[in-house]
Amino acid sequence: MSLTRRQKWRIEKIQAERIARANRAADNSDDTELDDGDAQTGLVITRYGQRLLVEAESGELLQCTGRRNIELSVAGDQVIYQTTDNGEGVVTALLARENSLVRSQKLIAANIDELWLVVSIEPHYQFELIDRYLVVAENANLPINIVVNKIELSSDIDKVKRDFSMYESAGYNVSYLSVNEKINIAEFKSQLNDKTHIFLGQSGVGKSSLINELIPDLNLRVNEISTKSKLGKHTTTNTTLYHIPSGGDLIDSPGIREFKLDELTDKEILSGFKEFKPFIGQCKFRNCAHIKEPKCAIKTAVENGDIHPLRYANYLQLIGL
Repeated sequence: MSLTRRQKWRIEKIQAERIARANRAADNSDDTELDDGDAQTGLVITRYGQRLLVEAESGELLQCTGRRNIELSVAGDQVIYQTTDNGEGVVTALLARENSLVRSQKLIAANIDELWLVVSIEPHYQFELIDRYLVVAENANLPINIVVNKIELSSDIDKVKRDFSMYESAGYNVSYLSVNEKINIAEFKSQLNDKTHIFLGQSGVGKSSLINELIPDLNLRVNEISTKSKLGKHTTTNTTLYHIPSGGDLIDSPGIREFKLDELTDKEILSGFKEFKPFIGQCKFRNCAHIKEPKCAIKTAVENGDIHPLRYANYLQLIGL
């Protein structure tokens, strides 16, 4: 049986405590009085300025500051901290990240298992926009799935599924939901267990409704975090991690509702189409741009049905043709 992330973190705790002791010894300029007890492992729930809200393994929320020689930590990070004599905490070490999400050179969140792109029947999904999200996620090496919400508004669900079959053929997981009608919600929840997730998507596609369905007491949790961090209503503008009662965690980040290509090169855009990858490097010409060149492996794959023509057309649009 594979280990959960929390189990892995606990296994790493001994090594992390050694790192913490070394950091404390090196930081002679900080005169904060620390508890003499063992260092503890905690999960960063949210960051506000130079302060953190850390969740202990017991579930208790603790305000913390970080040592000056510790890298900036964000929601989803696992840290080592010690309590102080005033009941707060000091982060003394940051455990190694499995991954991180960075937008516009700003670190947003860490240790993410899945991104979920939420689209809907109304406002109607746009394939070129979907491909933008997928390209960015592929270049960040972050797994991404697609949620088609509001399926109760479709008069032809079979056509919707045919539309998204090109993504399923490319290897993406597609879920068809209706939050209002509670269609496929239970099956969707089961995919979230023991993982950390972020939802992406345009305004109006139903992300907030979906989050409220997954976390019915979200307002209570927001208030608890706001009270503990003393941020009040401003917590809603911070990237914050919430626990899903049915299993898993959700990182809600207002700053990444939409993705831009962030000046990705044509080569990076090409690599962002995952079904293109088996054919890259197979063209007759080494510098093939996959546009008009003869004996292009990618164009041949389109002709043979191995790459969907619409995906190829969107690739051309994204590189500016």
